[in-house]
Amino acid sequence: MESESAFCLYSALRRRKPCASLVRTLYMKDMSDTSDPTRDPERNRLAGRLSRTAKVGANLSGAGLTFAAQSLFGGDQGDEKIARALAAALGKSKGPLMKVAQMLSTVPDLLPEKYAAEFAQLQAEAPAMGWPFVRRRMRAELGGDWQGRFADFGHEASHAASLGQVHAATLHDGRKVACKLQYPDMASAVESDVGQLKTVLGLFKRMDGSIDPTAMVEEITDRLREELDYAREAKHMALYARMLADKDFVQVPEPVEDLSTPRLLTMTWLSGQRLTAFEDAPQEVRNHIAEMLFWTWWGPMNTYAVIHGDPHLGNYQVTGEGTGLNLLDFGCIRIFPPAFVEGVVDLYRALQKEDFDATYAAYEKWGFVGLSKELVEVLNIWARFIYGPLLDDRVRSVADGVTAGEYGRKEAFTVRKLLKEKGPVKIPREFVFMDRAAIGLGAAYLRLGAELNYCRLFEESLEGFSVEAVSKRQADALVAVGLN
Repeated sequence: MESESAFCLYSALRRRKPCASLVRTLYMKDMSDTSDPTRDPERNRLAGRLSRTAKVGANLSGAGLTFAAQSLFGGDQGDEKIARALAAALGKSKGPLMKVAQMLSTVPDLLPEKYAAEFAQLQAEAPAMGWPFVRRRMRAELGGDWQGRFADFGHEASHAASLGQVHAATLHDGRKVACKLQYPDMASAVESDVGQLKTVLGLFKRMDGSIDPTAMVEEITDRLREELDYAREAKHMALYARMLADKDFVQVPEPVEDLSTPRLLTMTWLSGQRLTAFEDAPQEVRNHIAEMLFWTWWGPMNTYAVIHGDPHLGNYQVTGEGTGLNLLDFGCIRIFPPAFVEGVVDLYRALQKEDFDATYAAYEKWGFVGLSKELVEVLNIWARFIYGPLLDDRVRSVADGVTAGEYGRKEAFTVRKLLKEKGPVKIPREFVFMDRAAIGLGAAYLRLGAELNYCRLFEESLEGFSVEAVSKRQADALVAVGLN
């Protein structure tokens, strides 16, 4: 079976690589077409997509050869080499495909452990665009006089990631701003890279059989497409400013609309320290930071059915001496159907009461279908791990005596083993970023070594909860910021 899958992967990747001469011909034809003066140079060109597919396909084909050889001759001992080859190929590809691989590595039980570990090490940093290229991109977004609209504009990127880079600038009114400039042709890159990813995950599905990742890939693809729309991200900022208006301790950047486009987002600059700078702070300071994180994430979730889907450490800054937070990066925001949040709360209550029927009904609200009694029991192992701190009415750390490196490993191994025996289970779309975000938030708590009564905090966040109230608040907020 593995040998057949290896051959299928290699063949599929080879088939996805277009003829180089065809790419060159289409590219030259596309670039020479200047008959339309309003033509968008960043549109999703067929040539750009084929060119990207050729590059990524070449990278992954090498990994496919490694996989085929190891599967045919190396047996299980080849897993680590295969994982490293795939990770190396993804790292060379940069852009959206690498970002998706990082996302998948944070979803427990989707990938075999060695693959997840290698994918998790991929770095989001990408080589920054040089100044001549930045000038051309800024001219394309704001026009030929773009520099005159700033009092100062930093030539060097302050941050470069997989989809774009950030430059510090100063406006004529003295405000310091961050200009988030998207790399060119990212729409083509997303469509091409996701196609390649489906090929790789199709292999995992055939080999492993514990999880059907189809809906998960669709969910990640949709969120990536949204991340490319900086006009939407500006609305996400406005949404979070509204949802967190009663939380004086958290700051959200303000978009500067007249200096923003769908591929350039200019926003007020926020300054603060990294979360990791407070790892050795007094316990009460670390606890306070963790409590602010809780309300910044769970508040919008339980009152508006909205989550920040990328809560890694770099998207938080601590202000003062641990008295405030800056929340950053609003590209990956998940707006759930309110009924899904009801399912999240129902599962919490069902686990409290150890009520199997209520647990089953809650999973259905999450979007799981066709679950057997055995599969529900397997999912409950995962759920008790994720909900664990919320179910325990006492002051505790998230890991509660387990080392950070071992936290969750036993549960992940057990769930994966049982799903291979009793599965597959089709993971619903809503699961992906809910689970990823919960794991990311837990990682922040682990780094801080916070000790809180998470159960009491969660109960407080549920005061007055009803799906009807959440629906009304969400609808009003989306209309107010133009996301309806």
